[in-house]
Amino acid sequence: MKGSRAAVVLLRRAPVATAALVAVAALTLGGCDSGSDAKPASATGPSVLVPGKPGEANRTLSAEDAEEQRADDDTPNSADVTYARMMIEHHTQALDMTELAPKRAESAKVKALAERISASQGPEIAAMRAWLKEYGESEKSEDHDHATMPGMATETQLDNLRAARGKAFDQLFLTLMTTHHQGAITMATEVKGQGNNVRIEEMADDVVAQQTSEINRMRDML
Repeated sequence: MKGSRAAVVLLRRAPVATAALVAVAALTLGGCDSGSDAKPASATGPSVLVPGKPGEANRTLSAEDAEEQRADDDTPNSADVTYARMMIEHHTQALDMTELAPKRAESAKVKALAERISASQGPEIAAMRAWLKEYGESEKSEDHDHATMPGMATETQLDNLRAARGKAFDQLFLTLMTTHHQGAITMATEVKGQGNNVRIEEMADDVVAQQTSEINRMRDML
């Protein structure tokens, strides 16, 4: 009887032991599949033929190297070029507005703000012109109406600003320049999502930071 009971106990425990051994085996196999030597799919894919630049031969890269090169490629696209062209025109109008402040503004704060805007946007125009030249792009584009850019003042608004003096000038200048800055931020935000060039993205970041600060300052002055 004791021998029979022992046999029954062993039989009952056998499935438990078997399940434990199966679990250990599964974990061991899983660990082998996810070892440190495993490579991503892109690294084990076929080789990629990369066209060379003018005068250079084509190159054959592994899938992994080609993926890394694509990630590092910041060749400008149409959004980058359009942004540079548009922002040159946009900044140029801002400079036209700031040039009126010294003789027409009453507030010393407005005059100082105009000087600050001029000091920052002049060099930005030069940087964008240099960028376009570096990539062989013209500054002007015949297929774009710059008057449709966000934040641009109309000719009537500019005439009104030129005719204003004292407090009337201060108020109109701050109102128009706030809208102008908001338009620049809109364009900068768009190119950050659509462009591909790192330098353009950096310039767009500068526009957003600088002009957001100036908008807050102008709102306090209104």
